[in-house]
Amino acid sequence: MSDKLASSLHSGIPARRAMYSNILKTCMFLCIGITVALVFFLILYILIRAIPHFSWEIISTKPSYLKGTIGVLPDILNTVYLVLTALVIVLPLGVGAAIYLNEYAKSQRLVKGIEYAVETLAGIPSIIYGLVGMLFFCQFLGLQTSLLAGSLTLVIMSIPVIIRTTQESLKTVPQGYREGAYGLGSARWHMIRTVVLPCCIDGIVTGCILAAGRMLGESAALLFTAGFAHALHGYFDGITSSGATLTVALYVYAKEQGEFEVAFVIAAILLVLCFITNYLAQAYGRHMKKIKG
Repeated sequence: MSDKLASSLHSGIPARRAMYSNILKTCMFLCIGITVALVFFLILYILIRAIPHFSWEIISTKPSYLKGTIGVLPDILNTVYLVLTALVIVLPLGVGAAIYLNEYAKSQRLVKGIEYAVETLAGIPSIIYGLVGMLFFCQFLGLQTSLLAGSLTLVIMSIPVIIRTTQESLKTVPQGYREGAYGLGSARWHMIRTVVLPCCIDGIVTGCILAAGRMLGESAALLFTAGFAHALHGYFDGITSSGATLTVALYVYAKEQGEFEVAFVIAAILLVLCFITNYLAQAYGRHMKKIKG
């Protein structure tokens, strides 16, 4: 009797495990399928609504109230100016802070305190960033409502993303790499620059993509800091002037003016900009790995 019980238990355990494994695999594939389906549905829905109203005139001209025409070229340029300016500022700050926390800081209490502050910053609603940016950058520093004030506000919003992704990437580099570089007589900064950073370039690129995506999709903070103007400027004139980004323009056309056709065109342009940003960031990461390899 005991032999039969033991054999049944022995044969039942693998079957039970196989059943659990199949259930978990089914749930996993179901979640993947739902996620992919939602992404494709969102993209296709936006494109289907945008393509019939898409024209070269919309993306190559500025709006004219006298002629009654609508153009989003100033909004596209304002978005590019703002994102480029914010990335140029936030990348050195975020990556440098992550390197300090992971490679230089000796006090764990200080590291834990900074990490807690970074996580707190990441959870603050964007509308609060916009209010603080308006009071500090626009009024206290005298930048007025401008793309520069909006860029500096986005820098504060994006620093937590850059720091956390870079810091986690630095932790994945084996400690033996550092010890080997020290054994060959390398200084700490030379070791970080030539050994550690090339090994975690993927994480830095991922943080850059996440930060750029948040900047492209941000509207609440920019309503207070960047403004609503649709004027066409060059970079140096535009960055110090008020200007509406694509997300702000989408809000104005959809919510204030009821121009949903133009809003979907702007949404499609934002999707294209996101794809271009991701591709360029990944291409740069592959290029850097080839150079360092």
